[in-house]
Amino acid sequence: MTISISEIFHSIQGESSFAGWPCAFVRLAGCGHGCRYCDTTYAEKPGTEMETDEIFEKIDEIGAQLVEITGGEPLLQKEVYPLMERLCDRKEKVLLETGGFLSVAKVDPRVHKIIDLKTPSSGVCNKNNQENIELAMRSGKAEINSFEFKIVVADREDYLWARTLLTDTGLVESCTVMMGVVFGKLEPERLARWILEDRIRVRMQLQMHKYIWPPEMRGV
Repeated sequence: MTISISEIFHSIQGESSFAGWPCAFVRLAGCGHGCRYCDTTYAEKPGTEMETDEIFEKIDEIGAQLVEITGGEPLLQKEVYPLMERLCDRKEKVLLETGGFLSVAKVDPRVHKIIDLKTPSSGVCNKNNQENIELAMRSGKAEINSFEFKIVVADREDYLWARTLLTDTGLVESCTVMMGVVFGKLEPERLARWILEDRIRVRMQLQMHKYIWPPEMRGV
């Protein structure tokens, strides 16, 4: 079984509730959804076909206890599902970061799912898969909830859109919702002020890797 891979690298987890931890990243190639503020457009290009065992060798060389499957859009390749299952069987902590366009219903429940909710400035907020919200809210009633959502805000309109969505759905009662800024588009202080003023139950984040290394650097 082969998977098209854009890159595999070792870095500090820069986002999500796992921010700050060393992590092995497996970035799958392919996307095509056209998010305006995408910072990994290079992952849309054809990748390198790798056997599953080759991928595991690279992960083992890195030796991190945290492994993230990302993209591009990793769920476009059906081979990613057995890959994640095998990783979970090996007892690694496995994260999946997905653009939120596709349902995560078939993802192994042991995988911690980090799902984007695209805002209006992305140009693709109409493509958000509503089933993911429903799945997360049902999972929120379980003892272990393997969902979290990420909202990236570029302006006030994005923030108000997100605030309405969270109020209408009650999603924050079921799982962690992370909210951050589009790097270089909105000052973090401004978003922090809005969150505090409205007392919405979200966890603010910054893209840590873009403050450690140059924002355009790959492999970090």
